[in-house]
Amino acid sequence: TISRGKPPFNMADTATIRTRKFITNPLLGRKQMVVDVIHPGRANISKAEIREKLAKVYNTTADVIFTFGYATAFGGGRSTGFACIYDTLDVAKKFEPKYRLQRHGLYEKPAGSRKQRKEKKNRVKKLRGTAKAGKKK
Repeated sequence: TISRGKPPFNMADTATIRTRKFITNPLLGRKQMVVDVIHPGRANISKAEIREKLAKVYNTTADVIFTFGYATAFGGGRSTGFACIYDTLDVAKKFEPKYRLQRHGLYEKPAGSRKQRKEKKNRVKKLRGTAKAGKKK
């Protein structure tokens, strides 16, 4: 009989990660690269798993690695995305966008609606001197 679909052997637990277009970016204090993930037999690989494997390869901790922009190739089995490995967590907090920091639990979005923030800003504009400095936060 001819088997269609999944291969007869179990490849569900294997995922190969390759990096290309590796650039060291000293101005932003990071290494950046395109990440190719080969995952036959699996729908996708979690970003957390990719971070852990990259941390092992580049001798760093997973908390300074930010991966994003993954797209699975047509037909499955292959995904491509981007990764940045920062020198320190402080540099990452300085240069990474807030939404990516929020995904890692490193940033908390300010409470309140946009309208509330605008109203507060306009109320503070009417104040002067030390009163203004105390009300900003």
